Amino acid sequence: MTDKSLYQIALTCIKGVGVTYARNLIQAIGDEEAIFKGDTTHLKAIPGISSRLIAEIRNPEVLKRAEKELEFVAKNNLKIHFFTEDSYPQRLNNCIDAPVILYSKGNTDFNRDKVISIVGTRNSTRYGTEFCNRFVKDLSTVLPDIQIVSGLAYGVDICAHRAALKNELSTVAVLAHGLDRIYPHLHRQTAIDMMENGAVLTEFASGTNPDRHNFVMRNRIVAGMSDAVIVIESSAKGGSLITADIANSYFREVFALPGRFNDKMSIGCNKIISDNKAVLLQDSNHFLSHMGWINDRAVNEVPKQRELFQNFTEDEEKIYNALHKNGTMQVNALSIELNVSVTELFMILLEMEMQNIIESLPGGMYQLV
Repeated sequence: MTDKSLYQIALTCIKGVGVTYARNLIQAIGDEEAIFKGDTTHLKAIPGISSRLIAEIRNPEVLKRAEKELEFVAKNNLKIHFFTEDSYPQRLNNCIDAPVILYSKGNTDFNRDKVISIVGTRNSTRYGTEFCNRFVKDLSTVLPDIQIVSGLAYGVDICAHRAALKNELSTVAVLAHGLDRIYPHLHRQTAIDMMENGAVLTEFASGTNPDRHNFVMRNRIVAGMSDAVIVIESSAKGGSLITADIANSYFREVFALPGRFNDKMSIGCNKIISDNKAVLLQDSNHFLSHMGWINDRAVNEVPKQRELFQNFTEDEEKIYNALHKNGTMQVNALSIELNVSVTELFMILLEMEMQNIIESLPGGMYQLV
């Protein structure tokens, strides 16, 4: 927690202020505390703000609710991650509807080099469960620092978390309720087990119930904080398909495990594959290759000299230097490192690719030519 934690929480307690407006308030005022204290002149100067909304912001009940939540955070040794802080999952900052604040309990870095989400039906079959266990085990031998994100639900979610724990991988459960409970209760021990090298994470304050609409909100975090979303099994409709749609809108890679056309729990996966909304997932090697996470370039390969490209723009030079330093990089990792939006970055990368300075690889990966 910081001295600003009270006011950061308070931003989420204002009636009529969603995540987008909360970010706009910070951008306009520049300081969390100043939004709630001092002269209202700065608030009134914000274009389009109404007197009713100013009254809601300065309502004393807002800070009272925030104080109560801050007490809960301190009492339960939770961590607060505000969107302007380094501990916040930086991949989410590329998502227009990302939460301004997250609460967590555990011990992990949400900004690891490689993060994937594994989701699927609550009614997983033996086919899906066995694939999930084998897939996570195989990944762990190649990428021991990879982080597995899911939603702690029955079926595929809990299988992914437990497989990660079994193979000593970091795993994060994104919840659709406050941290005053674990839902479903049967998965409480798994949540406890992941605390040493993982966490439970939520945008919801204590006392928030696991209502249906909260799961849809939760899904955008599952999609946004990862490099790729993997759907292992799904019926024709389900939350994992919503997560896949959101991931596509965030420019994340989406993979789906195919199944027989008449298997109920493969209908959703087969459909998003046939609709070109997901890559057909074969095994861990196929996944790693598609993501560009298997580096088959010669170790001693000499990169092109910087002197060949004297006419770089400032942004192009930053991209060149990042790729020169790190080798192959995923577009979301580049976006985070350079603090450039994914949309803007794609335009610059396209221009550099046309100049034959860089080349694109499967999985949104880029490297110097």
